[in-house]
Amino acid sequence: MVSRQEVYLDKFNPAPVLPYNLRIIDFQSAMQDVYDFFYDVNQFLRGRDLARLDDMLRKANLSGTISDMLTASVAKHSRSLVQNNFHNGHPDLVVEGIYPNNSVKSGTEGVEIKSTLKRGGAVDTHGGRKQWMCVFVYETDHATEPATDRNPLLFREVYLSEVDPEDFRTNNRGALGTRTSTLDRDGVARLRANWIYMDQPNPIRERS
Repeated sequence: MVSRQEVYLDKFNPAPVLPYNLRIIDFQSAMQDVYDFFYDVNQFLRGRDLARLDDMLRKANLSGTISDMLTASVAKHSRSLVQNNFHNGHPDLVVEGIYPNNSVKSGTEGVEIKSTLKRGGAVDTHGGRKQWMCVFVYETDHATEPATDRNPLLFREVYLSEVDPEDFRTNNRGALGTRTSTLDRDGVARLRANWIYMDQPNPIRERS
């Protein structure tokens, strides 16, 4: 049986700092869009005795898929932000009309969207820069048995803050790895200070 998840409206911060005319309803709608998508897809898959999408995708692929979906959905609901049309451009969302064709390789006016299983929102990025960063922390159930009784994907935390290059530390991955950056202790504290959504989680089974 596939369950439909609903956004908990009472878990939103009543007075967060929101740039670029963003509204709480934009986040609420984007999160519900993700919930509804997973419900529809998993209902279809389970009807054919196939595994849920949550169980099919590897952790990194699942986080990337959720980030892309949230980016598209926030752009759809937002009054001022649209998707960055530059392939792999930064940030994911840009202020409409600021850049030619709403396309920029590396811009400053917009919001970068990340999703992760890591509680607290300390997600890896491809480099520290001045930006508005939005991190969605979600939880998936891969432990309940039988698998048909597993809980749907659930957002636990959402953070949004403006951060600077000095807020990041570099992660060295060796000769064969890709070097990444993560917010340092002070940077994470800044991010968490402007929380958008907070649903105190149960013990997390997985991390990515």
